[in-house]
Amino acid sequence: MNRNITVVGLGYVGLVTGICLADLGFRVFLADLDANKVELVRRGVAPIYEPGVNEKLVKHRSTGSLEATTNTIEAVAKSSVSFITVGTPNVNGEVDLSGVKGAAEDIGAGIAEKNDYHVVVVKSTVIPGTTEELVIPTIEAASGKVEGKDFGVCVNPEFLREGNAIRDFMNPDRIVIGYRDERACKVVEELFSGIKSILVKTDLRTAEMIKYANNAFLAMKISFINEVANICELFGVDVKQVAYAIGLDFRINPEFLRAGCGFGGSCLPKDLRALISVARNKNYNPVLLEAALTVNNRQPLRVVELAESVLGELRGRRIAVLGLAFKPETDDMREAPSIKIIHALLERGAKVVVHDPKAMEKAKGIFGETVVYAETSLNALRGADCCIIVTEWKEYAELPLEEAKKLMRIPLLVDGRRIIDPAKAAESGFIYRGIGWGKGMQ
Repeated sequence: MNRNITVVGLGYVGLVTGICLADLGFRVFLADLDANKVELVRRGVAPIYEPGVNEKLVKHRSTGSLEATTNTIEAVAKSSVSFITVGTPNVNGEVDLSGVKGAAEDIGAGIAEKNDYHVVVVKSTVIPGTTEELVIPTIEAASGKVEGKDFGVCVNPEFLREGNAIRDFMNPDRIVIGYRDERACKVVEELFSGIKSILVKTDLRTAEMIKYANNAFLAMKISFINEVANICELFGVDVKQVAYAIGLDFRINPEFLRAGCGFGGSCLPKDLRALISVARNKNYNPVLLEAALTVNNRQPLRVVELAESVLGELRGRRIAVLGLAFKPETDDMREAPSIKIIHALLERGAKVVVHDPKAMEKAKGIFGETVVYAETSLNALRGADCCIIVTEWKEYAELPLEEAKKLMRIPLLVDGRRIIDPAKAAESGFIYRGIGWGKGMQ
């Protein structure tokens, strides 16, 4: 095969995939229908914030190993492998596969212009059966060629964490390859030969299901510890100690046992809803998955309730919200808990001032002029009746508490991510309330 690869879709997954494949020595074409994104990449500017992405983008653009284009067909015709990394948004509980179908059509048109064998790798998150029932027939119809003879298709789900995406790509827990054409599988294995990891080879549907099962389990784990945290508050128990102890059980593991405002982002909520939807369509009631989603939907309001437990009615109160992105080291606000929290505060008549190191511009597109945007975290606290920490950015964990307390009208700190030591907060004169910190409820 030649060393040219096309990545279709310039979102988080596509951009990181393209950059990392360039790191592995391939020449990569980044294709997207959005001309604005393509132009940004051509100028060496990442359309997203992700640690390390912009630096690597500039590097690979300068060496010519990374190009951006709106002409997917032409890029595919020059390549030996094409990755589908377009988004699969959730619309009314159903997965929207229009982007996947469009990418498959363009890839098929590109394959039609070449004579050599081509491999298509589905990296987008799709429900089981999508590759066999949609992607392969679409490519065959657009190319006039036959899967298994003229081209092969594999499923290679991504397990990238925003904020750690490059590290996760280059140092994965495992690499999953779903296939039915051995030749295609060998090509994908060769692509990743420069990465040391456990290789899991399955059929296409199993690979698609692994992604959903993986995210559903993580979502349930988060909702589980949040439910435990809410119960801990009733008994005056600190959930951090509970989580630490149960996390030492090798069957449980401490990861994703941090109580907080709930999960957000582009994967867990969307994929959980999609799995619930497809299960219902098969006449199965997934009660455990539905419970995890229910807990997560109500969890952001816990911080509002904690503020009310001290202040009473919030009408007219100035509330500082620190953290807007759904997690640190990203500007992604898709389904971020901050959105529900801020809307709830506004509905209660509070005056809201917000800050985030990276997500302020995204927030302006969501809240407009209904909130005040502070240039720094300390400026957000000036004259505030309450500070709510929503995202565990390092700068909030290292907040100068004594200085912060002097700026506030009422020194109430509601720690939605449990990143501030309650004892240190108390020493600095704060009234402290935290998710799962039962001592504050006694």
